[in-house]
Amino acid sequence: MASNIDRNNDDRWERAALERIATELVREQRRARRWNIFFRLAFLAYLIALLVFASPAFMLGSKSAVGRHTAVIKIDGVISEGSPASAESIIESLNAAIKAPGVAGIILQINSPGGSPVQSGIINDEIRRLRGLHPDIPIHAVVGDMCTSGAYYVAVAAERIFVDKASLVGSIGVLIDGFGFTGAMEKLGIERRLYTAGEHKGFLDPFSPVQSEDVAHVRTLLNEVHQQFIQVVRDGRGDRLADDPRLFTGLIWSGEQSIALGLADAIGSVHSVARDVIGAEKLVDYTRQVSLLTRLADRVGASIARQLETRLWGQLR
Repeated sequence: MASNIDRNNDDRWERAALERIATELVREQRRARRWNIFFRLAFLAYLIALLVFASPAFMLGSKSAVGRHTAVIKIDGVISEGSPASAESIIESLNAAIKAPGVAGIILQINSPGGSPVQSGIINDEIRRLRGLHPDIPIHAVVGDMCTSGAYYVAVAAERIFVDKASLVGSIGVLIDGFGFTGAMEKLGIERRLYTAGEHKGFLDPFSPVQSEDVAHVRTLLNEVHQQFIQVVRDGRGDRLADDPRLFTGLIWSGEQSIALGLADAIGSVHSVARDVIGAEKLVDYTRQVSLLTRLADRVGASIARQLETRLWGQLR
């Protein structure tokens, strides 16, 4: 009898201990859940604050209160669609600057090797259009390390071009480049099997022998675009260009040489042009920045796309 009582007491003690442990676990989970909710809300508030302060409306509001100033728009890196130096980005920046109160002039701060002739041409057209609509707001180009090819295509639309004595300027030409692997394939015993519908669909295929008529067609295309480039430079620089047959050969010139040839106007920096030429020393950067919201949306979109791809691929397998 005593042993049964002791066993019952032990059972009751074990149940009580388990109940206490379970109760404590529930409390701990509730505390953890509350802290989790708190940190999520705090992060959300922080994120909303970042979005507000990084929004174009907030930035525009801060720029509208600076008084008379010089707008700076940076053209940095390769000019291509989807890049920070794309036509879309530069044109948006130009229009924001030209409409802003207190803008005395605009400086295109260029440090670019060039890029797409299409994107460069679109920017050139927009600069010329804005200059026609707003002749009281001068648009000048200031070159940093480099302003060549498509970047110079953009610069010639400006009223004046300022350079450093060591800047690299010019490269007024057009190119298409690639590689040919036919010799290496022969040495390795590799046979190229290319099937096309259309006589020239394999145009400039690097694994096929060069066709003379394809090369002739490429040269025609290059010459046409080159003549377009030359005409844009002549329209932009006018009688400031020197009578030198080397101007349009694709050569690159130093800043000092470019002034002598009429490709640029004078030595100058962003600060000196703003102060001495435009007469508004205060600088405000109008270069379009990708908003935090856009970057987050891109990341979320990419993440969702990867998840969908993974799931779909898993189902297909």
